[in-house]
Amino acid sequence: MSRIFLTLVLGLWACMATAQDAGFSALARLDKASSNLSEGWRGAAELRLGLSQGVPWRVFTLDAPRRVVLDFKEVDWGDLQAADLGVAEGVSAVRFGAYRPGWSRMVLDLERAMVVDTAEMAVDVGTGGATLTLVLSPADTLEFAKAAGAPHDPRWDLPEPATPEISRAEDWAETIIVIDPGHGGIDPGAERGDVQEKTLMLMFARELRDVLRRAGGFEVVLTRDEDVFVSLEGRVAMAHQHQADVFVSLHADSLSQGNAKGATFYTLSEEASDAASALLAERHDRADILSGVDLSGADDEVTDVLLDLARMETEPRTETLVHSLVDALKEGGVRLNRKPLREAAFSVLKAADVPSVLVELGFMSDQQDLANLTDPGWRAAMAAGLRDGLLAWVAEDKATRALVRQ
Repeated sequence: MSRIFLTLVLGLWACMATAQDAGFSALARLDKASSNLSEGWRGAAELRLGLSQGVPWRVFTLDAPRRVVLDFKEVDWGDLQAADLGVAEGVSAVRFGAYRPGWSRMVLDLERAMVVDTAEMAVDVGTGGATLTLVLSPADTLEFAKAAGAPHDPRWDLPEPATPEISRAEDWAETIIVIDPGHGGIDPGAERGDVQEKTLMLMFARELRDVLRRAGGFEVVLTRDEDVFVSLEGRVAMAHQHQADVFVSLHADSLSQGNAKGATFYTLSEEASDAASALLAERHDRADILSGVDLSGADDEVTDVLLDLARMETEPRTETLVHSLVDALKEGGVRLNRKPLREAAFSVLKAADVPSVLVELGFMSDQQDLANLTDPGWRAAMAAGLRDGLLAWVAEDKATRALVRQ
């Protein structure tokens, strides 16, 4: 079974090359009327996607949890909802959206082991329209696990492991801040009606970038400047690549428990400060899995001694940073959580050599927070508070550094 699947995958990559040679390119539009998920013969599931044109594509399976991943270069999903496709036994959920720039992704969650029996894209020579047909059949659990894995490059969106290095810019140099708008692409984050967390966070990240640039003294980098997916490791790697002085991740989650409301600031800790923080960290980490990231080859550990040395210097600087941000927002009258300083094991905060903080600007599950997040005036006040906190921290951090040298 695994040999057949491997041959199939390699054939699909060959088809992608052929498609590119033939001039197929994005953006293909999905035809909702000719797209559906249905049950086939003897427990099989069949997915049909109607597209306005043929595009390069690939398919593979992932285990733990079991998923089928389809990548396209690229597809405009339009107003398609998962419910529009229908249901099939063995497929528990379907999600889709932008992935990396120029690529779209669809992920099928599997209730049981299923392998790809048929995967083909038929293109109408006359119209250029295309139909992708994918047939999944029940399979042995062990055989499924053996065949699973992303083809060609299992670390497609994940960077190579890096050894942390503590670097120090000159006092006159601009402070490099990496702003991380949470979620994106196939991962919308929290949703309330038509409002999605990924859209709000990208909008606020751009506003904060502009505020910091006008303040002077900052070089600002966004981990994403469009609606694409970026893995948690990819976000942290960007901080290293740009030799960031500060990493700020922006979120506005939804929590049904604990009556969560108000801006909240998280720093890294393996032990969460409370149950709600632990739940948020678990949900954030799971977003990578749900979006079809293959983590089987990811290295979670770098040399422990080097990490410990880096954290010995970074942790107190991070504590100073987060207190500076909270104090500035209090002075600016921005609504804060009753316990604004919290800790949790957020993977996006694990750059041992970069002071990192995750900011919940508010919680979309709270009506007042949601109203604030969608109010340009409130966002301006929040951005100004974060700017003032960062300016105060930079001044204190440079002064402390000078004392250490003396």
